[in-house]
Amino acid sequence: MYGKTDWLIPDMYWPEITTPGHYVSHEAICVLNVNDKDANLTVTFYFEDREPIVKEGLKCGARRTNHIRMDKLGAVEMGVPYAALVHSDVPVVVQYSRLDTTQAENGLITTIAFAVE
Repeated sequence: MYGKTDWLIPDMYWPEITTPGHYVSHEAICVLNVNDKDANLTVTFYFEDREPIVKEGLKCGARRTNHIRMDKLGAVEMGVPYAALVHSDVPVVVQYSRLDTTQAENGLITTIAFAVE
């Protein structure tokens, strides 16, 4: 099997500003599930100044990918730094991406999350 069941993303931030006429600034937790079984996901969000928020019931189908957009999940606020732990009941691969459109020159930041052993 490919992947791990626990992944950490330490640097997350949803920009508050979107340059008019451009894509909306957003982030995504990208999950790849190459297994023959659907993945049931739980994401725990950690903050500097408040208790964690847990989102359960997220899924990534067997042999599928799911791009979980933070602006559509309703768990985080714009302009607040945070981190996340992604847990899956089957091994998956997790990547984090941020589209920053605070300037006319868009910036795309992406990285593979840290796989916990």
